[in-house]
This record gives sequence, C-alpha cells and structure tokens, in this order.
Amino acid sequence: MDKEKTELYTDYLICNQGLATATSLSAMLDGEVSHDQITRHMSARLYTSKDLWVDVKRTVRQIEKDDACLIFDDTVQEKASTDENEIMCWHYDHCKGRSVKGINLLNALYHSGDVSVPVAFEVVRKPHQFSDVKTRKVKRAAEFTKNELMRSMIATCVANAIKFRYVLTDSWFAAKENFEFILKKGKHFISALKDNRLVALTETDKNEGRYVRISHLELADQQSVRGWMKGFNHEVLFVRRVFTNKDGSTGLLNLVCSDLACDGGQASALYQKRWKVEESHKSLKSNAGLAKSPTRTVTTQNNHIFMSIYAVFKLECLKIKHKTNHFATRAKLFIKANQMAYEELQKLRAA
Repeated sequence: MDKEKTELYTDYLICNQGLATATSLSAMLDGEVSHDQITRHMSARLYTSKDLWVDVKRTVRQIEKDDACLIFDDTVQEKASTDENEIMCWHYDHCKGRSVKGINLLNALYHSGDVSVPVAFEVVRKPHQFSDVKTRKVKRAAEFTKNELMRSMIATCVANAIKFRYVLTDSWFAAKENFEFILKKGKHFISALKDNRLVALTETDKNEGRYVRISHLELADQQSVRGWMKGFNHEVLFVRRVFTNKDGSTGLLNLVCSDLACDGGQASALYQKRWKVEESHKSLKSNAGLAKSPTRTVTTQNNHIFMSIYAVFKLECLKIKHKTNHFATRAKLFIKANQMAYEELQKLRAA
C-alpha cells in the first residue's frame, strides 16, 4: 500500500498546478483516499537514495551503456518563509551570489543515449549549531561536505553495478580528492576548472614547481593539451572552450579530462552533456512542485523532495514513450484540465 501511495502522490505532483497538499490530493480523488492517509504516508519513514534506486533500477538496466555519464550537481530551492531546521536552513546560492534560506539538494543523474535518470540524491543537512564569534549569530554546520557526499554517491553507483565511463562535474567539485577517488573506481572525470587553477605542461616544469594559471594558456576553442595540475600526480588533458555571450563579449571555460584517449572535441562534446542535470533541476522546480509543499517537519520535507525527484523520473519515462519533453507533457495535461473545467462551467450555466 505504501508503494501505491507513492505512485499516487507523484502522479498528483505531475498533474497539480498549485500548492501540493494532502487535502487537495484527497479532493482530486473525491475523498477516496483521505488526507490523513496521505499525511501518515509522508511522515511514516524517511525516503532515501535506496528507495529511489529500487524505483529506477529497471529503467537504468534497459538504457545503460559502458560509455554513459554520471553527472553531479547541486541546486538550491529558496523557501524564505518556512521554519528553519537541519535541512531547511541557509545555503549559498551560486546563481544569486548570496546565501538563501531553503533546501540544498545534491543529485546524481545517469545519462545514456538521450535518456537522463536520477539514480541517487542527498539532501544537504546542517544538524550542528554554533555561535559565530564575530557576529554572535547562531549558524549551522553540516556533518559531511558536498564533496564527501558526492564520493559516497559514486561508491554507491559503482556498488549498484551501474555502467558508466565518465563522471561530469562543475568547478565546485574539481577537488584532488574527488579526482583520485574517481580514478580508483576505474572511471574517468571531465570537470570545469576555475581560472586560477595552476597547471604545468611538461614533466620538467611539474618537477621543478613551475606552474601557471590555466587561464594564461593560449588555446583555441576545443583545443587540447596534456599536462599536470598542481598537487595531482596523474597526467590529464586540458581543453579550452570559447563562447560568445549575448552581449557580444567572449567567455572562456577551462576543462580537465582524465581520459587521454580523448581529443578536445570529444571531451567538449562529453562535457556538454552536463547540461542535462540543469534541465533536470529546472523540471524538478517547474514540473514536480519541489517548492510547493507546505510541509513543516524534516521527514515530510525530505519525503516531498524524494517524491519530486521520482515525479521527474516518471516524466522522463513519458518522454521516452511519447517523444515529448517534460514541459510539453505538462502543457498537454494543463490544456486537458482547462478543457474539462470549461465544459463543467458550461454545464453549470445551463443548469
């Protein structure tokens, strides 16, 4: 019965246009399932990545390939008016350039062919409270860093025997410990690097400590060169991407790839797939009601996040079946809902 309610709640999230509440779900079903039943289901136990893997495993096995990618990224969903707790607290939002009150979610997205499936997630928790010496304000600290959480998620994906070759990350996760961990697991990484990352292009320069900022390398778009990062003993491939921004200015993106069999074009094309996790996060917020639940406890907030991720997975399955993206599927449902509402309105007028 728990599985039935999970399916019911996630279907409701896909269909729902307003706040996601147990009361409105019950009303949608004309009271066949009471709001108390939904509330009890959402607060019964904590749903985790293990539950997500059980739900997505069959689909992953159907699409997985040896050259697939595992993409990591986090997203912040602001919820300024919700009471603070260990998951609903202050996190730095890179998009806004400041700390916001809300949830911070780290996702692992498996991308194979043209299909993207969430295979693991972690809600960033800050259970430890302390007083800041300078400001005297009470702040929160996490028990594990996002880099530690990512390494744990990679280990879980390897233990689950998911086939993939590359791990894709942005510069936030471009840490030596992460790179070494990925290589030890028999996988390759492709990551963005910050402009101040120090590199050497010859082994002599590396041994003598002559490093330069990667931004100082003169490389054309998609041009690659071999070298070493400071503090990292493995030879890697550096790739430059050059973009033209909307205002006409030029933007540069520096990549590092551990697969020396790749050239600059191949590494660039592979890293382009990282954008899929951005699309997944957009769908999570726009199509699965991530921020639309008025839940108040840690358990129910965590479980609503899980349900939203599972709802995005179900939209991806519909995309495979009907060849339409998540937003087109939702638009079709909204049009149908409006048509039914219009018909009901005409009946009321004619009565």
